[in-house]
Amino acid sequence: MSAIPGFWAVIPAGGSGTRLWPISRRQSPKFLHDLTGSGQSLLRATWDRLEPLVGDQMLVVTGVAHEDAVRAQLPMLGHDAVVGEPSPRDSMPAIGLAAAMLERRDPEAVLGSFAADHVIRDTAAFEGAVREAVAVARQGDLVTIGIEPTHPSTGFGYIRLGEPLTVEGAPSAHRVDEFVEKPDADTARRYLDTGEYRWNAGMFVVGATTLLELLAENHADMVDHLRTIAADPRRMRDLWPALQKIAIDHAVAEPAAAAGRVAVVPAALGWDDVGDFAALTQLVTSSSDVPGITAIGPADDILSIDSTATVATGGRLVALIGVDDLVVVDTQDALLITRPERAQDVKKIVEELTARGRTDLT
Repeated sequence: MSAIPGFWAVIPAGGSGTRLWPISRRQSPKFLHDLTGSGQSLLRATWDRLEPLVGDQMLVVTGVAHEDAVRAQLPMLGHDAVVGEPSPRDSMPAIGLAAAMLERRDPEAVLGSFAADHVIRDTAAFEGAVREAVAVARQGDLVTIGIEPTHPSTGFGYIRLGEPLTVEGAPSAHRVDEFVEKPDADTARRYLDTGEYRWNAGMFVVGATTLLELLAENHADMVDHLRTIAADPRRMRDLWPALQKIAIDHAVAEPAAAAGRVAVVPAALGWDDVGDFAALTQLVTSSSDVPGITAIGPADDILSIDSTATVATGGRLVALIGVDDLVVVDTQDALLITRPERAQDVKKIVEELTARGRTDLT
């Protein structure tokens, strides 16, 4: 397949992946790691997925602390293709800045925002969904890709499908009735039973100018600042701290959906956001030869007797005897032991370390 004319990929590469501590940290977040045994970091895999769709029309927005690492992993990108944020302001300022930069280059540009730390197994289905989304976005809508749920997850937000759309080149597209927050287990099961809901993976495709116009309806000052920074990058340091810290879902997607301006392309992609160690256990592609053990990385330093566990080692021997269903992560300066059902709580360790002033470990 050829690249889509006028289409740009934006990769927000932020966050610290606190639920994957101590592998993922502020100075070395999860997108810089090969967590699944694929031989590539999550960031590099994201680039590989997008390159057939956009060629070299790609922007990565990341923290200034990670600029060098991003450039080292993606040396094919030009200097201007990596944009450093002075401080984290959540997804809306990052994606909005990319939109303002692209608007200056091409007022007709369509951008797709795809996080740097997701896994997608079916790349052909992904390419097809993106092409449909671009066709709808050219009609003036904000478009999201809704993931076919595989189980009643309480860890993801959901999208409720509305009426089918009739857009040439986008036979799967629907209007979005609403975005809903992460549900409890009973609500999630009801969502799946209806067949009307898809997971919200935070993938958005939209015209650069359209995105800024939608944002300006509730955050006009932010749009003014972003366009000023795009015109004069020297203004970044004095204007960036004034930007509200807000996600694109709350700033644009939810109010635009209420106004009937959001469409969704449903798709089954084999998608996961690698949100915690329970999810990672299901994604690792290279299991160890140690019976009962799923190894994140090399398994040379793992010994197991009558045990089952997911294990990541940091160079020391990890020996397990008679234990079941553990997650063990050993690094040079921290050891984590938990169970998969408590994987979402790992972020509480990071919060406690921060409260104690142990930011050297976060």
